[in-house]
Amino acid sequence: MSIKQLLRLLTIDSFTVFFILFLTFLLNIPLSLAGARRTPAYVGAFACKPCHEEEYKSFTTYARKSNSFRSIERMRKGLTEEEVKGCYYCHTTGYGKPGGFVSPEKTPQLKNAGCEVCHGPGEFHVKTGDPRDIKRHLTKEDCEVCHTEERVRAFRYKPLIHGGAH
Repeated sequence: MSIKQLLRLLTIDSFTVFFILFLTFLLNIPLSLAGARRTPAYVGAFACKPCHEEEYKSFTTYARKSNSFRSIERMRKGLTEEEVKGCYYCHTTGYGKPGGFVSPEKTPQLKNAGCEVCHGPGEFHVKTGDPRDIKRHLTKEDCEVCHTEERVRAFRYKPLIHGGAH
């Protein structure tokens, strides 16, 4: 094989360069989309205050769940650590979920049951202000995650009134 033939083999035409770049671009799209679709984190009720000041004031003034961690602290005596952690699912924000409550030391902004217990993680909504980034229309089943069916029936499923927030 002559040097001329070898150089011809090593020369890449513009179509081949374009094709390689195009494939590289296509292979990277799923990676970037995966990052964009991650689960939003919990940010705590205080992050809701700037845009929902009246609701925040009402919630922190009247809703017992805005101080729900106190219940855990009062009941803690005589409970095992696992039993205490069982309380976290309803008495903190996002426990056991990505970006949710971990401990009072690591995630103090999530230690009480806040807005996101009912409305879901607020990270995207706080950043965008887009109402589609938060759960707005609650159902009876949303309440029954933490409350018994009888309790929900007793307050005639009026979470916005009885929740003390709205």
